[in-house]
Amino acid sequence: MRDEMGLFEVESLPWQPDGAIQEKVLSRGSDGVTLTRLAWWPAELDTSQDGVIRHSYHEEVYLLEGYLTDLTLSQTFGPGCYTSRRPGMPHGPYRTDAGCVLLEIRTPRGL
Repeated sequence: MRDEMGLFEVESLPWQPDGAIQEKVLSRGSDGVTLTRLAWWPAELDTSQDGVIRHSYHEEVYLLEGYLTDLTLSQTFGPGCYTSRRPGMPHGPYRTDAGCVLLEIRTPRGL
């Protein structure tokens, strides 16, 4: 179950580090998986060292700002692009030249 909260100004949340990216957590579940966040990827971030990515959870991502290149597909995506990934679906690695902001929603397997 996600946190319950009323409307609030997302701009009031500070960016917090999460590895190589920064995040603003909008909602988090007590299960350790459920999460809604904004993720800011800085310019020149390249996730090649992590290889292809797989998660144990369902993930939805909406690209709000900037451009993100899927290095496996050799395809660049911009604002307005969306993906829905089932648990275990391979994706990435990625690179962003100028940086980007993503809305990310994680849901446990089976929900």
